[in-house]
Amino acid sequence: MIVWGGFNGQMTFFNTGARYAPSTDSWAATSVTNAPSARGSHSAVWTGSEMIVWGGLDNGGYLDTGGRYNPGSDSWVATSGASAPEAREIHTSVWTGSEMIVWGGFSVSGTVNTGGKYNPNTDSWIATSTTGAPESRDTHTAVWTGSEMIIWGGEDGPTFLNSGGRYNPSSDSWVTTSSTNAPEARDFHTAVWTGGEMIVWGGTTNSVYF
Repeated sequence: MIVWGGFNGQMTFFNTGARYAPSTDSWAATSVTNAPSARGSHSAVWTGSEMIVWGGLDNGGYLDTGGRYNPGSDSWVATSGASAPEAREIHTSVWTGSEMIVWGGFSVSGTVNTGGKYNPNTDSWIATSTTGAPESRDTHTAVWTGSEMIIWGGEDGPTFLNSGGRYNPSSDSWVTTSSTNAPEARDFHTAVWTGGEMIVWGGTTNSVYF
């Protein structure tokens, strides 16, 4: 397990981390050489060989930078900033097997329904379509099904949401998820993919926890 970044509740942000090995119940610090700048509310994915972190917030504002960490060599490489999505925090990211998809979150302009696909092999970004995309939101969840990213729930300003969408990166297209029998609108919930279903659980709405 690789832990990285975050803040301590007193506006002190970190660009440090550690690798935890359950087989030996031991920790080893991650290198800070060439690591991304300190931040919180960012996202991270595992590619099979690297951890990619992107976005977030620091004392200076929202970030559109990131880095790829290789635990084998304990080294960092910065992600390209060319054509990267707008700087943001509390967004989601999923790994498709070849790309990291970043979507949604909160930026200087408010909640967003934009995103981008990052290919680490070419170190390049391509924007995700906004045609048919779910409404802007943050603190939502996202899962990868093997062919689609499903996003659901979250918050758009004061409005909690129980809507979502399925994004197909191959066709760069969106399909709205059904609202029939959907859970109550919420944010800060969790979601997992079982291989056949997305399971959503918990969260909060208007200071009520589930």
